[in-house]
Amino acid sequence: MSPNSSDSPTPPAAVRAYLATKELVLTGELPAGHLLSEGDIAERLGMSRTPVREAFLRLQAEELLQLIPKRGAVVAPVPPGEADDVLDAREALETAAVRRLVRGIRTGASLTEAAVGLRAIVKRQHEHAGSGDLVAFADADEAFHRAIVAAGGNALTTRFYATLADRQRRMSIQALGPDLEHVEIVLREHSALADTVADGDADGFAVLLRSHLDGTHHPDTARPGGARGGSRR
Repeated sequence: MSPNSSDSPTPPAAVRAYLATKELVLTGELPAGHLLSEGDIAERLGMSRTPVREAFLRLQAEELLQLIPKRGAVVAPVPPGEADDVLDAREALETAAVRRLVRGIRTGASLTEAAVGLRAIVKRQHEHAGSGDLVAFADADEAFHRAIVAAGGNALTTRFYATLADRQRRMSIQALGPDLEHVEIVLREHSALADTVADGDADGFAVLLRSHLDGTHHPDTARPGGARGGSRR
């Protein structure tokens, strides 16, 4: 059977349009404020406008697009305050996961297992940085922080953290930009975070994580002159 064959072609086309358009938005290829039409996406994907229309409605519900009657859609900016909301949620979940891990609640990984997994992701990030693949680097960045939460072994918080993935990925790509020095700082800080996990230093992890989140997403205030800075708080 052909990969494109299906008993119900319209639902797969709508899903394909949704995933493709969402990827363009999350990676920044379609930046905030960009006007796109159903015809643009339909032509790009080689499909009719009907599944694209369905995809646009779904993306509007996710607050990634703002539909404009008879014109198409505009890529929605990250709402004011949402970035800090996401960072605070991530800080709370990741810090709680490491404290749980250090306490020895064995529903997740051990400290050593968690650190090995984190260092493996950092290695992948080094490879992506070397090839200049910012999108893959951002994907690995999300995987690094998600692995911290997963290591805590709390199924509820792990599921909740997964709901932040799209926002986190979009924010990371925007924050990293083309600045290779910034990427190198992120790599060093990820390595330091993995070290605190290996050492079972939950307090040290909490301090480093806050500095890392602020430095990555608020570099003008958290890293004066490009140096690692402290917390906003």
